[in-house]
Amino acid sequence: MKTKNFTLKVNTDDAPQFIDITDWVRQCVGKSRVSNGFVVVYSRHTTAAVKINENEPLLIEDMARFLEQICPRHGEYRHNDFTIRTVNMTEAESPNGHAHLQHLMLGCSETIPLIDGKMPFGQWQSIFFIELDHPRPREVMVQIVGD
Repeated sequence: MKTKNFTLKVNTDDAPQFIDITDWVRQCVGKSRVSNGFVVVYSRHTTAAVKINENEPLLIEDMARFLEQICPRHGEYRHNDFTIRTVNMTEAESPNGHAHLQHLMLGCSETIPLIDGKMPFGQWQSIFFIELDHPRPREVMVQIVGD
């Protein structure tokens, strides 16, 4: 059993931003020389998600609009009230309750089977790293486990 780890550094430009990382994950699979097992794609952030979906521009617009509808950026969130919040504060703290709640719906990882050195995606499936908060440097981790 082998385990290979890779990290992608991403500089996001917007939020929400859907970044197709499928080709990069495929490159990681090739470098790993693992034939059968699984691939875990993981966001190291609580305001950036990883999801599998279709890479179609109008659908991406629909997904962004959906996220805004369920957790609006300018909604009222106790997490954003810096007069009462005292935990996990930084000097450059941003009001990002919406991004945390959107992340709660999306999650931080996807697990993909690896069969004969390939991820058996459906015709329209792509892996997205999704920025939910604001532009900044981010990291995506890939762990490949198998024979």
